[in-house]
Amino acid sequence: MTGALEVRGVTKRYGKLKAVDNVSFTVEPGQIVGFIGPNGAGKTTTMRICATLVYPDTGDVLVRGKSVLDDPREVRKMLGFMPDSYGTYSNTTIWEYLDFFARAYGLRGDARARRVGEVMEFTSLAPLQEKEIASLSKGMKQRLCLAKTLLHDPPVMILDEPAAGLDPRARVELRELVHALAGMKKSILLSSHILTELTEMCDSVLVIESGELKASGALADLKRKLRPTALVFVRTLQGVEATERALLELPGVERVRAEGEGVMFEHQGGPEGLAATLAALIRVGLAPIEFTPQELDLEEVFLSLTQGKLQ
Repeated sequence: MTGALEVRGVTKRYGKLKAVDNVSFTVEPGQIVGFIGPNGAGKTTTMRICATLVYPDTGDVLVRGKSVLDDPREVRKMLGFMPDSYGTYSNTTIWEYLDFFARAYGLRGDARARRVGEVMEFTSLAPLQEKEIASLSKGMKQRLCLAKTLLHDPPVMILDEPAAGLDPRARVELRELVHALAGMKKSILLSSHILTELTEMCDSVLVIESGELKASGALADLKRKLRPTALVFVRTLQGVEATERALLELPGVERVRAEGEGVMFEHQGGPEGLAATLAALIRVGLAPIEFTPQELDLEEVFLSLTQGKLQ
């Protein structure tokens, strides 16, 4: 076993549609992996296969060494799945809802009451335990679904669009909860259409389109592959023309162009080369007031790796 969650060559077809096409990846203990792709790309199907809700046509998924094909019951004991939507019951309180699912997970007596209390405290639902679910806000309902997912203390968690429909404060609170879970060494596979959220939450990302995994790895590594040279914006007190002339004479500087009140350029020398370039600008008498490397964001990475194909 090399990872807490291992997806090995999974393929799933629905008639002529290949929803998932030979997808493989690993999520390590304590790692948060973002799963991104357009609607219909195969994210939810892959997650449902991992959660033993759908069987793959070929391939397998291992959760801490247990196969979703050979040991689905054992997998369910170790995996928590938070779907993008879930059912609730009329006139049911938060406590009753969690107690019901704790019974379904086989918890009994004091152990059940203690565990329900622990997940309510962790998700800040304890003060609301007597509130009916129908009266909860979207953010509180998402917390409740997360609490339900945590009842059996799974080491591997799959969260499908947990931030969908949340206001900014609720998204920040969710992000803090996810980081806390990773700090407990839980392995987390997380999908979202809110790419800025994934940038702040995830250690690495998986990009899927038309059922095929287009890229995977740490976000910084994907950025370097897509943009091997550094793109830098500089603004000086001496103005655009003087800055352009100075940059064109420096080693490692390429593609110098005016950009508003400053100058944009590319550089191949890494952090040390950028530091040397800044020092050289100061040495020749320019006075830089802004020197900012322009990083690709996750949205740009996503657009660069996908083509907008639908299936």
